[in-house]
Parts: sequence; C-alpha cells; structure tokens
Amino acid sequence: MKFSTTTLGCKVNQYETQAMEWILREHGHEAAKLGDGCDVCILNTCAVTAESVRKSRQLVRKMKKLEPGAVIAVCGCYSELSPEEVAELGADVVGGVYDRRGFALKVGKTQGDRLAVLTSANTASLSPCVFPTFEELPPGSTAGRTRALLKIQDGCDNFCTYCIVPYIRGRSRSLPLERVAEYATQLKEQGYKEIVITGIEISSYGKTGDGSVSYSPAGVRHRTVPCLTATVPCLTAIQTINHAAPGTRLRLGSLDPAILTDEFCQKLCEIPTLCNHFHLSLQSGCDEILRKMGRRYNTEQVLQSIKSIRKHFKDCGITADLITGFPGETEDDFKQTLAFIKKAAFSDMHIFPYSQRPGTKAAKMPGQIEKSIKKERARRATEIATEMANDFKNAQIGKTVEVLFEQYKNGISTGHTSNYLEIAVKGKEERNSIRDVKITSLESNKLTGKIIQ
Repeated sequence: MKFSTTTLGCKVNQYETQAMEWILREHGHEAAKLGDGCDVCILNTCAVTAESVRKSRQLVRKMKKLEPGAVIAVCGCYSELSPEEVAELGADVVGGVYDRRGFALKVGKTQGDRLAVLTSANTASLSPCVFPTFEELPPGSTAGRTRALLKIQDGCDNFCTYCIVPYIRGRSRSLPLERVAEYATQLKEQGYKEIVITGIEISSYGKTGDGSVSYSPAGVRHRTVPCLTATVPCLTAIQTINHAAPGTRLRLGSLDPAILTDEFCQKLCEIPTLCNHFHLSLQSGCDEILRKMGRRYNTEQVLQSIKSIRKHFKDCGITADLITGFPGETEDDFKQTLAFIKKAAFSDMHIFPYSQRPGTKAAKMPGQIEKSIKKERARRATEIATEMANDFKNAQIGKTVEVLFEQYKNGISTGHTSNYLEIAVKGKEERNSIRDVKITSLESNKLTGKIIQ
C-alpha cells in the first residue's frame, strides 16, 4: 500500500504524523507524495484557530481531487472536535487525537471501505476529553528531516479563555521518565544530532491527568507526588534526556513564561548541549488582556524571565507567540503590547489575529473586535517583530557558530544555529552534520556564512 501524510499545526502533530509513518512502514507499507497514486492519504488536522479549520477542510477536498481512488483518512484536533463535519466532507476514516497506532493500523488494512473511528470529544457540551494514559508513540522525524522530535507530554490543564486545546487533548499527562530516557538513548543511537523536546505544555511535564505529579528523579524510585510544582519534573526530564543522549543538541519546545525562574535557568545552563533558544507562549503584552485570557503571569514576570534567560545564555534567541485583537482589547491595550515587545526585544515572533472558537469563554466575551482591526494590529506587530528579528540577526554577523545542516539545493546548504537562526553557505555540506560557520552578512532578511575549516 502506498500512503501519503500531510500535517497541519504544531510540533506535537508533526511528532504524531511521523510516528504513524513509522508504524505503517514497519508493516510493509510505502510512503509516497500526495498525487503520486496513493492508496491512502492521511491528514493530521489542527483546530487551534478558525483558519486552521478552514485549511483542514480545504486539504480534505484537495486530497479527494488529487487522489480520487484513495482512502481519505483524517485525524487530529479538528476531527476530534467535529468528526461529523469531517465525515460529511467525504473522509473515509475519521480518527481523533488518541490511539494513533490503532488509527494507523486500521488505515493500513482499509481498502476503499468506509470506517468510522470513535473520537472522544463531547461536541454537544464541549466538555474536556478524558484519556486513560499518555499514549506512547515511536520518536524520530518524518522523511527528509534532521531533527528528531521527542514528545514527553500531552494535554493541558490551563484552560485559557481563548483556547480549545484542553477540551480536545484532555488533561495534562506525561511519558514516564524511564521511557523518556530510553527514547532519548534510541534517538542518539539512530544518529540524530538534535532532539526537540515537545508537548502541548512541556512546562507541565510530570502531571498524570488526575491532578497529581508523577516522576522519577535520578536515584529515586518511581512515585506519585500529589503536591509539587511542575518545575522539578520538567527540569528532571530535560536533565534525563541530556544524560541519556550525551553530546546531542537539545532544543526546548514552547514554554510557559512562569516556569522560567532564575533558578530554573541556572540549572538549564548547566546542560552543555542545550540550545540557547527559548520560545515563550506569551500571547499579549498587556496585563489586562493577559488577565482576560486566563494566563498565569503578568508582563513584569515575563520581563524577569527574559532577564534570567539572557543572564545565563549568551546570544540566546527568544521567540514568542502573540495574539492580536482579543475581545475587549482597546487601542491603548494594544499600544501597551507593542511597547512591551519592543522592550523584550524578541529575536522572532509568531503573530496571529484572535480567532473566535465556539465553546471557549472568550467566544462569549463582550467587545468582539472586527476582523479588519485584528488583521491590522497583527500587521503593525509584525512590522516591529521583523525589525527586531533583523536587529538580532545583524548582531550575529562576524560571530562563529555551530550550524546543523539540513538541506542542499541549487548550490546552497542551509541549516540552523543553536539560537535558531537559519544560515546559508555556498557548496554542499553533508546533511545532519554540524560545522563551524562564520556569519558574514544579512541579505534579504537571510543570514549567510562561510565554513571554518
């Protein structure tokens, strides 16, 4: 059987797609590109914004058009939330966000028969999904990728007012620490030079789904601790991966700013191969809007976290997510956000207009903002973010950095630095190799460099 995979959304979705690819290959099936005469087309969907849902629906239609004879198999957050809608689009197999192994195996046995796969979302009342355990899936990367993804956590307990994810993904739950170590060792043995530690909310690593925290520090027998901050288990997991895969670059996924205390950053900087790049789930630079969003920190705490990061990590890249046009956001609120991001001096940002998600508290809040205003605010914030990104890049010119090379095309090799800058050099460099590169220039917002022999 020939199959294709397409992924929308976050690194967790990417992780789960590569795991399904691995499972299907293990059972003798062949990966192919969409449009190459596939027997099965798998789409892993996203539902974090209305735009994500639109793209998911669009891709189902595209798959049916490009591969009219194929089984269309749809899983992920959108199909977990709205399985009936996905079925109405013409999907032959409808799955959710759990039992990806079972989904892949059923897809592998399906040849043209419609098959309804049970999902867990309560779409009538939109109550949180309940999953029994953390679902273990094989780590690694999709074809053509050099970084390995290692998912250590799933779900979320934050229930921010704008977010649908906790209802779809359920409560926070974690990969047991012993398995974290085993998977990290496996990835090193497979030759990966960088491991990206990912999850829906990795700051909550250690939680078991019932409010308790489960972890196994080095030298301590596995136990469950009812009252413990997430800081210790999360840090323990990162230290465990470092111990299990010595010499491998480690990159952290998105972090809640509240976890980044000075003590936490001090402990992190003792890990020699930890990438000096931190992505913060910021969302706003205005305290009133953060309060309305249900975030657990204020702007002063975020600035303190950024100060701690920069204190312990030289030339660190600090990136952030930002939502513009949240319900009730005034022009003054937005100006406070613009002033804040300038002060924070992020190296890059992901900026999105607020997307109204039915079932969330924010969807019913007064002061819903016109789409045109949300988009205009996103544009204004993006202008500042682009300027800050170029300032950060310019500050790196003349420095010698380690680059993990990922691809070669048209005489140019490209890869990423530890602080997550893309660097291009002339000539062919071995994929998945790390080389010392002197950064020489910034051209059209892109950095170039020369290999140091």
